[in-house]
Amino acid sequence: QVQLVESGGGLVQAGGSLRLSCAASGRIFSINDMGWYRQAPGKQRELVAGITSGNITDYADSVKGRFTISRDNAKNTVYLQMNSLKPEDTAVYYCRVHLRDGTGWYREYWGQGTQVTVSS
Repeated sequence: QVQLVESGGGLVQAGGSLRLSCAASGRIFSINDMGWYRQAPGKQRELVAGITSGNITDYADSVKGRFTISRDNAKNTVYLQMNSLKPEDTAVYYCRVHLRDGTGWYREYWGQGTQVTVSS
């Protein structure tokens, strides 16, 4: 009933920028928290950035000052602007959305993941 579609990943040189987008569609009554996670090969998935319905943001220490999370409630979309990218930012990035769907229940949905590769 609800789908999350991510876009914006790719290959970039160190110091470059990328902007990820994640759009939610389907039967959605309301959206609470939205966030971005990443998983590098051989590592656990980790929180990169989160944003509440009140636009309160939180960032992993490793990305503070370089990444910015934002949301467009009219488009049910969350963004991640990534600047000054480093090779250690290489990972598959997933969006996560906590929302009230057509069943009336609050559920957690995940995107399919988008690859970000930063070359040195």
